[in-house]
Amino acid sequence: MIDHTSLKNQQKSIALMPKLEGLGGPTSFQAKLIQGLNARGIHAHFDALDPAVKTILVVGGTKHLATIWQARRRGIRVVQRLNGMNWIHRKHKTGIKHYLRSEYGNLILSTIRKHLADAIVYQSQFARSWWQTAYGRSNVESTVIYNGVNLETYHPDGFHHRPNDHIRILLVEGHLGQGNESGLMNAIQLVETLQSRFSQPIELMVAGKVPQEIIDKVSSATKIWLTWAGIIPRAEIPTLDRSAHLLFSADLNAACPNAVIEALACGLPVVSYATGSLPEILEDDAGQTVPYGSNYWELEPPDVTGLSDAATQILNNLGHFQRKAREQAVKMFSLDNMVEEYLKILLPI
Repeated sequence: MIDHTSLKNQQKSIALMPKLEGLGGPTSFQAKLIQGLNARGIHAHFDALDPAVKTILVVGGTKHLATIWQARRRGIRVVQRLNGMNWIHRKHKTGIKHYLRSEYGNLILSTIRKHLADAIVYQSQFARSWWQTAYGRSNVESTVIYNGVNLETYHPDGFHHRPNDHIRILLVEGHLGQGNESGLMNAIQLVETLQSRFSQPIELMVAGKVPQEIIDKVSSATKIWLTWAGIIPRAEIPTLDRSAHLLFSADLNAACPNAVIEALACGLPVVSYATGSLPEILEDDAGQTVPYGSNYWELEPPDVTGLSDAATQILNNLGHFQRKAREQAVKMFSLDNMVEEYLKILLPI
């Protein structure tokens, strides 16, 4: 029997641009979306000039604006996926090269959004509000689609190294540096405060790429138990998440952090300051968000006491929050649901 739906899908071609590499969430998103589309018989690839392409999905920005313009003139649909925008470089000295690169990135993103996109996908309600506040409402179709995770791979049941003799607080970032070191310092303050409340030792495990000068500076400035786990292969992230008691989400004004979603899927509750998309993600006791206590847009010092209170509540009721974390992931962050939502805007009927 001929599967007409499959044959029809095979005639559909979606190009993603630019092709991303490295540790960041957008790279992971591209890989997951391509896998999901290909599993549905839809050819997803990186060749924007393929004559069969029906839609181009621009993940963030790209310098190849002429290619997008030519595609639009050929009647190809252009969809832009937006998270947040660069802002820390305006509040913290990160070097002239990083400053110019950040400003150029914002210019590219806003240009595609205003002049080239036929539709826009925001990663969260916060991301949409941020862009609309900074650049005004766009005149094209838009929607919010949260990131998704494979709920079979990222699952509470499975191999882990969660310690019984101490508490492990996990911090996961692709890169720590270029102005976002404040998140690491907030994590250290959290652990320093928690250590005075618990008889068990508390370990802060930091996973991600951290410059050696930051490691040396931070290690000499605190007496807490610090473990620098380095870059963790993606396949090992579920084990890493299952091996901790609590994740601290350090990124301020995050649009939809993959580290948080992956942790929830593994039953790892999250604590954070109430900035960015975290309040809309950590609902129903999947974790706790607390007021920052000062102006986080200016990177002012936060209220660590409120954060420590929330972390203490989670650690003292860990079983409840672990169950709620998984439930929230199942409800909001299924990879299959994410792919289906993208299909609606990539290939509208």
